[in-house]
Amino acid sequence: MPDLTFDHYTIRVSNLVKSTQFYKSILGLQEIENRTEKPHIRWLSLGGKSELHITEGNTEGISTNVGIHMAMRLKNFDEFLDHLHHHNIIPHNSKGEPDKITIRTDGIRQVYFQDPDGYWIEVNEAELLQG
Repeated sequence: MPDLTFDHYTIRVSNLVKSTQFYKSILGLQEIENRTEKPHIRWLSLGGKSELHITEGNTEGISTNVGIHMAMRLKNFDEFLDHLHHHNIIPHNSKGEPDKITIRTDGIRQVYFQDPDGYWIEVNEAELLQG
């Protein structure tokens, strides 16, 4: 079997500046060098060697649902919920129901919300399990 590790996730967006600002201000991602040097692409760090590539282009035909999402974890879940509310972002549960959270069977809380192009993002407190 190959020894695979996660490298990057790419999304196509309608407005590169707006989407990059969203991921930087809402998720706190840091912009990193775009080694392609193409002006319609921005790269953000997902931690370690993992990256999010944001590409501006035609988004026609792209559809999303809450079951297809990128997930992040953190320790201070309540503070993050306040952060979402401060930015007028409505948290949803895993069924896509607004103003609700999901509590997994292991007790971990999670919320889902959408970026400017409708991509779903999950944030959960699973970091608590890792100490």
